[in-house]
Amino acid sequence: MSDRMLNSLTFFSALGSGLIAGIFFAFSVFVMAALSRLPAAQGIAAMQSINVVILNTVFVVVFIGTALASVILAITSFFRWGEAGATYLLAGSLIYLIGSFMVTLVFNVPLNDALAAVDPNSADGADLWIRYNVSWTAWNHVRTLATIVALTSFIIAFRQWD
Repeated sequence: MSDRMLNSLTFFSALGSGLIAGIFFAFSVFVMAALSRLPAAQGIAAMQSINVVILNTVFVVVFIGTALASVILAITSFFRWGEAGATYLLAGSLIYLIGSFMVTLVFNVPLNDALAAVDPNSADGADLWIRYNVSWTAWNHVRTLATIVALTSFIIAFRQWD
């Protein structure tokens, strides 16, 4: 991979990690707290709507695009092992892939699927909402921290090439 392509992909991954970190940060700091203050039926309905609306082209391109770029950068880091920034490139890539992408697929998406299947006005819905809020938010904190660390690693890798 050319240096120019590597720089561009690293920049894209840093930007993508930062954008995703901002989304996760907002949910960790105030969105979920605000939703939990609503009556269960309203909180469920709002989160169900968010989970549908977030699956738009821009979000998917940034979220999945950063994951794909991270795979390429992780592989590239092995071919450039020993060069400045390679360790940070690998770290940022793996942290994004595991702490953001995989945590989302393994933990947050199944929770979202369970919430999507519940009637917001039911007793089962109210019970699920309490468990959902605690578990989903805890895993979102993991994703927030992971994307911030990935962003930092990509920036450090990028800066070491100057």
